[in-house]
Amino acid sequence: MKRKKSRENLAIVGWREWVALPELGITAIKAKVDTGARSSSLHAFDVEEFKRDGKIFVRFRVHPLQRNPRAFVESEAELLEYRHVKSSGGHETLRPVIVTTIELLGQKWSIELTLASRDTMGFRMLIGRQALQRRFLVDSGRSFQGGKWKQR
Repeated sequence: MKRKKSRENLAIVGWREWVALPELGITAIKAKVDTGARSSSLHAFDVEEFKRDGKIFVRFRVHPLQRNPRAFVESEAELLEYRHVKSSGGHETLRPVIVTTIELLGQKWSIELTLASRDTMGFRMLIGRQALQRRFLVDSGRSFQGGKWKQR
């Protein structure tokens, strides 16, 4: 029988946090915590499919830092599927979905990420409720519970 974590044992995250996506080569990216969104999303561009050992992968680039279009990370991940996702504006798009490891507040776990252009959005990453459930409580009045990241 699997035990549920009590609310007292859950770490608290703020409405925005610095996270790492080590399998994608991203050491720090500022993410918006959004309990209104089911899935998590990562800003990606130049997305292209390719095959390796009979499996389908995607190669893509990420601007991990807001307002810095020159800095980018090129990443690859196995494609899980394509999924229809409805944006906050009500528009539905078909997005590639990958699974990768996220690090937040000393915890590491696997999450599903949709890849989408977030050029017009304030944050390069969105963490949805599916990634947070049974791990964190969200305090909308707090930010950067894991500390602020300093660009070197």
